[in-house]
Amino acid sequence: MPEANARTSPPRPVLLVVDVGDGGRVDPAFEGRLQKLTAGVIAAADLVGFTVDRVPAAQTSVDEMVRRLDAAAAVIVTGGEDVDPSFYGGRADHPHLGQTFPDADRSQIAVVRRAVETRVPLVGICRGMQLVNVALGGDLVQHLHDGGHSNAADPADSMIDHRVELDADSGLARLLGATELEVRSSHHQSVNRPGEGLRVVAHADDGTIEAIEHEDAPLWCVQWHPEEAGSRGTVLADLLEAAMAARRRH
Repeated sequence: MPEANARTSPPRPVLLVVDVGDGGRVDPAFEGRLQKLTAGVIAAADLVGFTVDRVPAAQTSVDEMVRRLDAAAAVIVTGGEDVDPSFYGGRADHPHLGQTFPDADRSQIAVVRRAVETRVPLVGICRGMQLVNVALGGDLVQHLHDGGHSNAADPADSMIDHRVELDADSGLARLLGATELEVRSSHHQSVNRPGEGLRVVAHADDGTIEAIEHEDAPLWCVQWHPEEAGSRGTVLADLLEAAMAARRRH
């Protein structure tokens, strides 16, 4: 039998994984791809040392979302559909507007604002980055016309590979240990005017904003998909490690 005074392992910190949720999509194939990406986030979080609390935003009230954030050590907001343009003054009649989930947007916006207020470390991926920007008062490019950030011709795999350059003096470049990356993306919208407290810290070759960070809160967002199975490097693990370290310091 173990000794009475044997030490038990401390509980693993909780990572709140906030996605749009399952169901209600007009494109079931897209839902399947999102589920795989969320699974990639959960697997990476487990390896880093988190216990995951996955919350579907479309099915979760604002109050419940904030309650679960307050019990978490860090939060990650994942990819998905377009942010509803009503939240940032965009065009509701834009010809390229995709499906939206306003209830999910509302809950996620509340989580972002609460995380910044209470300094809970936050990571945003793709739509998550766009949502963070909108939550803090920024707006979006509603459609990237050159088509250089997704492969619309392949319904089974819309990811494309491209180069991203990071500002050398940014916190993101320091924690990733790089100023240039080859990344995988699939998106048709992007950050336009950054929200309050946010700094643009990376661009693609065509000028598209690829990453943002907060000037004093532990918040890092990337427009690409480091959780995708074909992505290179350790970007997602590095971001999650940074979030865990920031929570410990806090």
